[in-house]
Amino acid sequence: MNVSVCCPSYRRPTRIETFEYLPDLRVYVAPEELKAYRATYPTKDVVPCAPGVQGNLCRVRNHIIDRELVRGDADVLVIIDDDFHGLEYWQGNKRHKLASEEFLAFVEKYTILARELGAFLWGVNLTNDKQIYREYTPFSTVAYIGGPFQAILRGCSLLYDERMPLKEDYDFSLQHLNLYRCVFRVNRYYYEVRQSEQAGGCATYRNISREKSQLELLRRKWGSEIVKIDTTDRSHSSSKTRTRIDYNPVIHPPIRGV
Repeated sequence: MNVSVCCPSYRRPTRIETFEYLPDLRVYVAPEELKAYRATYPTKDVVPCAPGVQGNLCRVRNHIIDRELVRGDADVLVIIDDDFHGLEYWQGNKRHKLASEEFLAFVEKYTILARELGAFLWGVNLTNDKQIYREYTPFSTVAYIGGPFQAILRGCSLLYDERMPLKEDYDFSLQHLNLYRCVFRVNRYYYEVRQSEQAGGCATYRNISREKSQLELLRRKWGSEIVKIDTTDRSHSSSKTRTRIDYNPVIHPPIRGV
């Protein structure tokens, strides 16, 4: 199986943290930033996007799909973040890290399972909270697949909606659920990333106003019964709803699955 592992990177030329876990990663950067990235990583696989692609994460992801899956020879494309520290999992009530040399075999194994289920998109859990793992539910088929780790299989006919660079993973998951009727999430494993902790990347255009408009666009596209806003009191100290909106929605696809 030909596995392609890539990440987009923008305005972070001095440190690609993912190289520490996956040294053979391919990084896509803006052509005007290529020299700065290669100055830091002269021996790494850093390639330029086409001019005008960078600046919109969805456009970059679609460009990577075109290069790696459509015009390339990859059987599966894994798109991860440039601050991806690896995959971890629970076993015997202890956390363990998947060794980097086992990563490609891990991808091959679950790509085969995803294909057998008819899914063209698969991923892993979103958090290290063991309660989210639930040993009796090893896989999910209608849960959204987070952007820091998304595996897309050859033959997928879908692209990211370029209007939604801050909600692309929710929308891409819903597109797959709508067309293919399932995605595949491996609940035992979860990714470790440093989201919203660095300059560059999506942080260059992420703010409260943009988050709000992106959420509203996602709800208009899919409907408020599918894309819901979480207003529960996370402290569980009262039955009152929160006054501050969580701009990470909860999705409820109206199809059968886990």
